[in-house]
Amino acid sequence: MHSIAHEDLQEILASPLDWQRFRQKTVLITGANGCLPSCMVETLLQLNKNAGTECRVIGLVRNLDKARQRFSDYLDCPELSFIVSDVAKEVNITQRCDFIIHAASQASPKYYGPDPVGTMTANLMGTSHLLELARKWGSEGFLFLSSGEVYGQVPHDKIPTRECDYGFIDILNPRSCYAESKRAAETLVASYAQQYKIPGVIVRPFHTYGPGMPVDDGRVYADFVNDVVQRRNIILRSDGSAVRAFCYLSDGVKAFFTILLKGQPGEAYNSGNPAAVCSIAELAETLTSLFPAWNLGVERLGTPTAGYLPSPVSVSIPNVDRLMALGWNPRYSVAEGFARTVRYYSELQSHSSVR
Repeated sequence: MHSIAHEDLQEILASPLDWQRFRQKTVLITGANGCLPSCMVETLLQLNKNAGTECRVIGLVRNLDKARQRFSDYLDCPELSFIVSDVAKEVNITQRCDFIIHAASQASPKYYGPDPVGTMTANLMGTSHLLELARKWGSEGFLFLSSGEVYGQVPHDKIPTRECDYGFIDILNPRSCYAESKRAAETLVASYAQQYKIPGVIVRPFHTYGPGMPVDDGRVYADFVNDVVQRRNIILRSDGSAVRAFCYLSDGVKAFFTILLKGQPGEAYNSGNPAAVCSIAELAETLTSLFPAWNLGVERLGTPTAGYLPSPVSVSIPNVDRLMALGWNPRYSVAEGFARTVRYYSELQSHSSVR
């Protein structure tokens, strides 16, 4: 395992949480190949190594070969197994799962732009199927990974945005397939919590990045990281004025487990770092300045990539008071987190070229 990824896992497990709740329990994680859920899978497997908890992890994936590649360090681990399935269809799992983490979703405009129907069904039908399983099994924990996009275009006086501050979403814009289906799925989680006492909680991650994220998925910060790793100037295809809060992966995953283990059923919690805020243009300048020896710069083209669906949201910053009340605090600044991310991918590339 890469040293930075290992450090991240150990930092997550150092969080003051009741990790023993996972002892000899089974955890189902959907979308397990994704950046955020895959780190949650690794966290639980590392917990087994650290504390002998014997936690069993079932990763629900759509591509088994990709899963075997992503988790190549754990293929001989008896506590890890995979199920190949589409959450939009009925999930056939006979084994009781004590915890369910639903993270299967197309989270980039590159993917949900051309497939709005598939995006919506994973969020809507997938959540429905998994909540029914939680009801059947009497699961003790259910975490739904929603998104900060559910807020839409909030008024300026609602930024930083609290969990109760909702803005406008054009429901007939195909780009809204993601935000609108996340909204509806959240209502479903809250409804199951009220009607059937399912301990469902919701996390709304804002821009979360770090080791393991696909650098080719079309999100601007991933593109920037890839440019720097490849020793290319960053290409800025907009005016760069959009402002975002960026959360490093280990901070985000600590938030997810905090909400799963300590959150109030039926409630939603923002996950993001309001202290790590910058514009897209500032992010580009920061990334190129982190490694001055590489002599990189920013090229401003101002023309978006063909087919890209731009966000109508100009400023997106979370209020995380509700999450911090559970004992969570973010650690990494923009510069620190992105420096770790670039070093991770640069070292992986160097190792691959040597091989």
